[in-house]
Amino acid sequence: MAEVQKDQEFVESIVKALVNHPEDVRTERTVDDRGVLITLHINQDDMGYIIGRQGQTARALRILLKTVGAKDNARVNLKIFEPEESRREHHEKKASTRSEDKGSHGEAGVVTDQDLADLGI
Repeated sequence: MAEVQKDQEFVESIVKALVNHPEDVRTERTVDDRGVLITLHINQDDMGYIIGRQGQTARALRILLKTVGAKDNARVNLKIFEPEESRREHHEKKASTRSEDKGSHGEAGVVTDQDLADLGI
């Protein structure tokens, strides 16, 4: 098993503290000529907790991670893994809800309370 780096350990510890299923938190670390990429795998039920409202939690996590990487002169990026089928299911559920409840959702591109409820936020 590969050695867990400081940046990877940082992401895992923060994310495990935020989610309901910490046993499902897993990271993959790859290094290439553009820097370090940490891919975060979590339980789909916890996706809303990690992304946060309008992506604020994910954005904050990325900023902190870049700071941790900067200490070692490394360019570190975070990718939150989302299986394609879960994204499709979410969009299908959202579309069926829209057709049933016309007028309950806001304009296109606007996040409504129902959208956040769909994500479990």
